[in-house]
Amino acid sequence: MAEYGLRRMAQHNRLDLTVSSAGLRALIGRGADNNAIEVMLDNGIDLSSHRARQLNDVLIRESDLILVMENWQRKEVERLYPFTKGRIYMLDSWNGTEIDDPYQLPKIKFVEAYEQINALCAKWCEQLR
Repeated sequence: MAEYGLRRMAQHNRLDLTVSSAGLRALIGRGADNNAIEVMLDNGIDLSSHRARQLNDVLIRESDLILVMENWQRKEVERLYPFTKGRIYMLDSWNGTEIDDPYQLPKIKFVEAYEQINALCAKWCEQLR
């Protein structure tokens, strides 16, 4: 949800960004959760083509900025790729609030996550402008 949301917001703000996502525990090749697809469609974003992929050295090295949802993710990425320090941040770097993964939870949890993500993507676009 964050990848697609940030990409759309960056385009809307005329920011020249390449936005992609990968997971630390990705179910490689799996599509987005049906609730995520529904919530994103409700907000004008088609997530149906999304396929999960695992974070890897190539993706990390190609990234100028790495955003994570939860602090354990930041720590794990820094452990696996120590050279990322200084370019990895929480999506909510301002308050340090974590965004819990709503995977396999009720749709309302996806709505809540989307609302948090959307607001934070707007802040990142302001920062990156």
